[in-house]
Amino acid sequence: MKKALKTLEKGFFYENQAKVFLQENGYEILAQNYRFGKGEIDIIAQKAGWLVFVEVRYRKNANFGYPEQTISEKKKTLLRQTAENFIFEKNWQGNIRFDIIAIIENGNIEHFQDCF
Repeated sequence: MKKALKTLEKGFFYENQAKVFLQENGYEILAQNYRFGKGEIDIIAQKAGWLVFVEVRYRKNANFGYPEQTISEKKKTLLRQTAENFIFEKNWQGNIRFDIIAIIENGNIEHFQDCF
């Protein structure tokens, strides 16, 4: 139980770092940890007419791959389904994209746009 809690705490910590990063780069945060069915989107933001669904990925180091490489096809499908629900709820008619914020523990944050 203690390890699971620590993992959750890390998740919230790095998602918050990603949120601040996006805000500092001109994004308006619309939702965080948005859930639908089995899916969850870490951050939903808006900038320059784009609705952006952001998956935050963290790794302690890159020894076993980079954070942005860890999203499975199943996860992408869940993200798309969850995004579709948000779009329907808000009656969004504009552009959308799926971004990844990749964080390595040393503080390095990378923003990958329009990933899938």
